[in-house]
Amino acid sequence: MTTPVLELKNLTVDIPTRFGTLRPVDDVSWSIDAGEILGVVGESGAGKSMTGNAVIGLLDSPAHISGGQVLLEGERIDRLKLSDMRRIRGKRIGMVFQDPLTSLNPLLTIGEQLSETILRHLDVSNAEADARAIRGLDEVGIPSAKNRMGAYPHEFSGGMRQRVVIALALCAEPTLLIADEPTTALDVSVQAQITALLKRLCRERGMAAMLVTHDMGVIAETADRVAVMYAGRLAEIGPVSQIVGQPRHPYTDGLMASTPAASAGQARLRQIPGAMPRLGKLPDGCAFHPRCPFVQDKCRHDPGPKVGIADDRAACWFPLDAQEDVA
Repeated sequence: MTTPVLELKNLTVDIPTRFGTLRPVDDVSWSIDAGEILGVVGESGAGKSMTGNAVIGLLDSPAHISGGQVLLEGERIDRLKLSDMRRIRGKRIGMVFQDPLTSLNPLLTIGEQLSETILRHLDVSNAEADARAIRGLDEVGIPSAKNRMGAYPHEFSGGMRQRVVIALALCAEPTLLIADEPTTALDVSVQAQITALLKRLCRERGMAAMLVTHDMGVIAETADRVAVMYAGRLAEIGPVSQIVGQPRHPYTDGLMASTPAASAGQARLRQIPGAMPRLGKLPDGCAFHPRCPFVQDKCRHDPGPKVGIADDRAACWFPLDAQEDVA
């Protein structure tokens, strides 16, 4: 078996506060292979972005990894010094964030930012760095790439800026890409272009990607597998076709049912009643049980099981396919 590019083993993140310790990421485990895109979905506050930040070492204090491991190509990176982690970010792990303007320096040209990143992480000459920067812009679909090297971020449209950010994330040829809501601020047509671009680059480069989003349409078009998170825990994980077509966790089923396609012919979109609980006030038992239409007494008292205990794919005592079998 080949070593996964990224592997999380029981990853736990804690935030100490004067009211107690909050746990936005709770015992999460998964892996991503070379050339594979893992989509990570869930409502706001589910722990998606916090998991990504833990992987790349960008947790804001006092948040910290309190348990588990993060392995990059078999090497544990969650205990590295800050200086060592900085060398990994950009070179072995590329990052794409929701707002491209937060990733680009408005005072430097696009070419300067790309070349600087390449020179920092690769042993190449200035001329080769510029050539790689031009190739990177061309690869992500920036027209007249050589001529745009001298342009500033504000001279690009939103979609083009996001392409530049992707080029910036990939210019040092990382083995892992973490994209946190990379299409949220873009219109639908540009979203499709960006997701197609990410998918193509992962296939061509053999790069693994963790795609964090709340958009199930993006997931269905882009991801190979899907990890569904709820209240900091992994609710379900599996191939995208199974997650979309045959969800086993009631929360996943609710997410799928709330999409426009699943609500076709109805006056309003279907929705999951209630709201995700606050981290400081998680209910007893399964965190989803107050909103679950299939709740049983066991769910109210026993914490939800990990994936693989009651079901090989879902962290649920009574997965949906099992309920249907009983019925």
